Amino acid sequence: MGAEHQITAGFMPLFDSAVLVAAGELGFAAREGIDLTLHRETSWANIRDRIAIGHFDLAHMLGPMPLACNLGLTPLASETIVPFSLGLGGNCVTISNAVWAGMAAHGAEPDLDPARAGAALRALIRERAVAGHDPLRFAVVHPHSGHNYELRYWLAACGIDPSSEIEIVIVPPPFMADALAASRIDGYCVGEPWNSAAVAAGTGHIITVKALLWRNSPEKVIGVRKAWAEQKPEALAALLRALHHSARWCQDPGNHGELADVMAQPGFLGLPPAVQIPILTGHLQLGGGAERSIDDFFLPFDKAANFPWKSHALWFYTQMVRWGHVAHTPENFAIARNCYRPDLYRSALKPLGVAFPGANAKVEGALRVATAVGATGAGLVLGPDGFFDGQIFDPDEIDAYIARQKSGSAEG
Repeated sequence: MGAEHQITAGFMPLFDSAVLVAAGELGFAAREGIDLTLHRETSWANIRDRIAIGHFDLAHMLGPMPLACNLGLTPLASETIVPFSLGLGGNCVTISNAVWAGMAAHGAEPDLDPARAGAALRALIRERAVAGHDPLRFAVVHPHSGHNYELRYWLAACGIDPSSEIEIVIVPPPFMADALAASRIDGYCVGEPWNSAAVAAGTGHIITVKALLWRNSPEKVIGVRKAWAEQKPEALAALLRALHHSARWCQDPGNHGELADVMAQPGFLGLPPAVQIPILTGHLQLGGGAERSIDDFFLPFDKAANFPWKSHALWFYTQMVRWGHVAHTPENFAIARNCYRPDLYRSALKPLGVAFPGANAKVEGALRVATAVGATGAGLVLGPDGFFDGQIFDPDEIDAYIARQKSGSAEG
C-alpha cells in the first residue's frame, strides 16, 4: 500500500536541517503516511527559486526568506508561509587567524563575549582605516538571512557601521570555510558545521555565537508554498506532526550519536560525525586551543523551538526596514505579520496534547532567565531570550522600535 501523501522538500547541507532529514530518514514521516522526498541544494537562492516554480512543496529555509518572497524582494515571487520552526540558534561568527591576531592585540579574549569581541573588532577596523587598508570582507549566506541581520545588528550595536566600515558579500554555506582558507574573505556568519570545519582545518577562529547575540532566537524554518498548503491541508498537518516527533527525537542526547551518523552521510552533510558534535553539545573549539560551552547553543525542540512566533517574523521585518530592504508601510507590516502561521501549527498538533504558548507573539528580549509560562497542554519553559545589548523588541510598539534603530546607523 502506497503512502497517503507525497511531499517533495528541499534542504541545504547544514546541521539545522536535521529535523527535516530525520523525519524522512528515520521513519517519522512514513508513520504519518508521508512519502517524503528530500533534495539537497547548493545555495539558498536555488531553494527560493525551486519553491517558487513548484519543484518543491516546502523547504528548509532561512527565517526571513519567506517574508522576502511575500514582500516582493525575490525575482520569482511565490507566496510562502511558515507553519513550523526548525530550531533556535546554531550560528557563529568566524574570522581568519590574521584578523583574530589583530583583534587580540586590541583586547579580544577567546570567550565569545559579543561586546568585548565587537569592541576589539571596531578598534582593528579603525586602525586598518587609518593605515589605508581595504575594509574587511565578511560573508553571509543570503541577503535575506538571519545571518546578515544578526551580523549587522551586532556590528551596529558595537559602533561599527556595517554598510560602510566593512564589506558584506554572499557565499553559500558549504563554501565558507574554503573561501576563508583561500583569503577571499576575512570572516563570516554561518550555521554549523561550517564554523567548526574552519577551526578543525586550522584556518579560522570563532569569535561569537548567535546564542549569545540573541539568546534562543529564530534561525531556520519550514517554508511552504501557500498554494500547496491550501490544496493539501491534510498532508501539511501530517508533516507537522512528523516534524514534531522528529524534533523531540533530535533533542534527546541519547540519540545524538545516531543523528550525527545520519547527517554525516554524503547525501546530507558529507562530513565526519565529530565535526557535528559541537552543535549537539554546545561545546565549541574556538581555535588556537581555546574552547567554550554555550547554553542553548542549538535547540531543535525545547523551549517552544518549533513554534512559529509572529514576533520572530516581525523582528526580521524590522531589520529588513533598518537596512533598506523594504519600506515600513501598513501593507508591508501586514504581509510580515501574516507570514508565520502558528494557527496551522496549533491545529495540526492539538491532537497530540502538545504544550502551546498562550499567545502567538511575545516581547522579545524580556526574559532574562528560563521561565515557566502559561500554556495550553503540558507545561512550557521559554527563554532566556535577551539581546546582548539589552534592547527589547515589543511587536506592539514596532513603529517606535524602527524609529530608534534609524536614529544613527551604528546604534543598536
